[in-house]
Amino acid sequence: MTPDRIQQNGNSQVNKTLKIIAGIALVAGLILGIKYLGIQDYLKTALQWIQDIGPTGVAIFMLIYILATVLFIPGSILTLGAGVLFGILGGSVYVFFSATIGATCAFLVGRYLARSWVEKQIQGNPKFKAIDDAVAREGLKIVMLTRLSPIFPFNLLNYAFGITQVSLKDYVIGSIGMIPGTIMYVYIGSLAGNLAALGTGAQASAPAPAQWAIRIIGFIATVAVTIYVTRIAKQALNEEISEE
Repeated sequence: MTPDRIQQNGNSQVNKTLKIIAGIALVAGLILGIKYLGIQDYLKTALQWIQDIGPTGVAIFMLIYILATVLFIPGSILTLGAGVLFGILGGSVYVFFSATIGATCAFLVGRYLARSWVEKQIQGNPKFKAIDDAVAREGLKIVMLTRLSPIFPFNLLNYAFGITQVSLKDYVIGSIGMIPGTIMYVYIGSLAGNLAALGTGAQASAPAPAQWAIRIIGFIATVAVTIYVTRIAKQALNEEISEE
């Protein structure tokens, strides 16, 4: 290998490292910004403004929700607020479509900015490659189960799926797993009655049976996705070893 080639490889490795550091710093900055800059207060102010401007507020609400999803900003206050502003049916519909669009945007960012790097990392690791292949084959089921489970962080998962081989079609269709949780949060928000009660602990909570139903669904989905991914990854790994 010539000195020039060695230098090019070294520069390429440095660039990759800098990109990873920059990505970590960006995520950390967003998390700290949410915590210390009162992002949730700004979102409540935005909800109040949306309530005041009338019918056009729906489009503004959906745009804010999409941006919040892409920027790692927790959307719970927006989901609760949708129940106050638009009622259970309208709020659930607007939140679901906004969350799906935002999640798809984040998925595409993860795919086109980080997927090539991931492919290089898993080339020499059969276990990681087996898991990646398994997700590609059973993407729809895995996405749907993780969306049903409250254990898996929504915003982070959007980017994480982007660096797997799961198809965009399966990813989008799998978003229907968000529906039960979306309806639950919108319903809780509708019981608050007004925006001022959101986030203060004063908002009403859903009846115990509804809460337990969502918890049970989430628990079953968590266990199911863990067992399912483990099983298909093991099967894919065994197949790869047999071929070798």
